[in-house]
Amino acid sequence: MRPSRAPLWLALLALLACPLPALAQKYPEKSIRLVVAFPTGAPYILALLIADKLRESLGQSIVPDFRAGAGGNIASELVAKAPADGYTLLLTSPTIAISPSLFAKLGYDTFRDFAPITRLATVPNVMVVHPSVPAKSLDELVKLAKVHPGKLNFGSGGLGSGSQLGSELFKTLTRINIVHVPYKGAAIAMTAMMSGEVDMVTSTVPSTIPLVNSGRIRALAVMAPERVATLPKVPTTAEAGMPELVVITWYGLFAPAGVKPDIIEHLNAEVVKLMKAPETRSRLAQVELDASTSTPAEFAKFVRAEYEKWGRVIKAADIRVQQ
Repeated sequence: MRPSRAPLWLALLALLACPLPALAQKYPEKSIRLVVAFPTGAPYILALLIADKLRESLGQSIVPDFRAGAGGNIASELVAKAPADGYTLLLTSPTIAISPSLFAKLGYDTFRDFAPITRLATVPNVMVVHPSVPAKSLDELVKLAKVHPGKLNFGSGGLGSGSQLGSELFKTLTRINIVHVPYKGAAIAMTAMMSGEVDMVTSTVPSTIPLVNSGRIRALAVMAPERVATLPKVPTTAEAGMPELVVITWYGLFAPAGVKPDIIEHLNAEVVKLMKAPETRSRLAQVELDASTSTPAEFAKFVRAEYEKWGRVIKAADIRVQQ
């Protein structure tokens, strides 16, 4: 007697009634909102690049949403509270790793509320001084500051800004006494230095190249492991005997915590492929950005290291930002 096939059909019907596994579902099925923490400079360039190129590979629109303010915290909080479905992403800078040490209260938790996707690009910083400062090297600047404690000063883009933290790291490592003069923006601090109001500024390489080449300011050291092609005569901090004085501005992509791992991996694969493309690297090099990607796990580890590094600097300098 032939065995009944009813159990087999029942099992098949039950399987078809179940939702398809996440990996089998198509993502994305609608446009993706890309919240950008800063509306100018590198974040703006990266946002437009991602919106243009990922649309081709993902088959859906990537819509930049520029949400400036509060040092990137407005954008971060918005994404932290967004649905964890992969349709809201965050493009931000080191502020996401720095803010927890600067602010007593935040509307998000960097390590609880976000799923890192990948680092996107980096740009090194450089230490520059006014031409009237007699120091011609990093070592000479340290010696000058020790001979005249409290006489030299440095400008920054504001309390807790990257430009302040870079100089504070320099102070911590060398144990020198130089005075912080905050301004309302890095560009204003640079203008103040050119006019002689302050002696020194830590700034990103792109914003200093024309000024260094024209002789309006003097570059002492690139704060990165390797020299940069646009400032070939400027030594690195490692060459100057300070390998720990590394200040690199980076930009990265995050999703809200809880987004399915396969979506994170899919986004990582597509973005990494985009950033590694020769056309992308060439395009970014024109604005002094270096494409620098990672796996989600590598990026998470990197963000944690940045948090710990700058947390130590902030504590040593006793920096607190009022909300």
